[in-house]
Amino acid sequence: AVNFSALPDKLIESELFGYEAGAFTGAKKEGKKGLFEQADGGTIFLDEIGDISIEVQARLLRVLQEKELMRIGGNKIKKVDVRVVAATNKNLWKLIEQGKFRKDLYYRLKIGYLKLPPLRDRKEDLRELMDYFIEVESTQPIEIKEEVFNELMKYEWYGNIRELKNTLNYMLAVREGKEITLADIPNRDFFKGEIVIEKDRLNENLKLNEEEKFLLKLIDQLKENHNVIGRRLLAEKSQNTSFPLTKYQIRNRLDKLEEKGLVNKGKGKKGTNLTTLGKQYI
Repeated sequence: AVNFSALPDKLIESELFGYEAGAFTGAKKEGKKGLFEQADGGTIFLDEIGDISIEVQARLLRVLQEKELMRIGGNKIKKVDVRVVAATNKNLWKLIEQGKFRKDLYYRLKIGYLKLPPLRDRKEDLRELMDYFIEVESTQPIEIKEEVFNELMKYEWYGNIRELKNTLNYMLAVREGKEITLADIPNRDFFKGEIVIEKDRLNENLKLNEEEKFLLKLIDQLKENHNVIGRRLLAEKSQNTSFPLTKYQIRNRLDKLEEKGLVNKGKGKKGTNLTTLGKQYI
């Protein structure tokens, strides 16, 4: 694994591709294998890939395409067979538009794509996550009272899983006995981040056409009386309005709203729901 945000550009190349003896001042006499060579036949995890420079991107693209590399200061081509997993919390397409990320590298990496929604959009995971963290952090079984889960479900968790883990560590530290109660939850000021609306993202998504605005409001209205909001229901309810839409038109609009982070399109019985950002927009 390599975390690009933790390494300066000059070090990234030598870490990834290695170097030969005497390649630069301070280099090891015997040279050094890079991470790609070390991962030959296995997997390399490139974390925070949105933080690397255009120059490093060019070299990385060649390794991915040709499955070969050359160490810094070297003159021999080395073959490598490596599976690559990359991750980022940045909008790579926006970086492409700004000229900060190569389009060809983006498409080369995007073979299998998995979007991990923030914790605030999947609060149903709170219980499992907390049970797991207790198992890891505590040497004894700890019970979490039901009202604690109910209270924590009200928070927006802008700090994501890390904030949840830190909150739980706090509660484990101040608890009395073998259970966590409402009294152990930190003061409300601890969660100040939850009242900060992500203004940049919200403003970015304000450019909605009238149909998209209508669809957001319709989803918001329907959630009061329907557990599952699907395309068929949305199409049916839109017919006697100013925006009668077919199921296929709705699918197209929902795709765009999901790209903007305003809705989550669940499969099967989950249906479509507003994200926190969508609720803020409404």
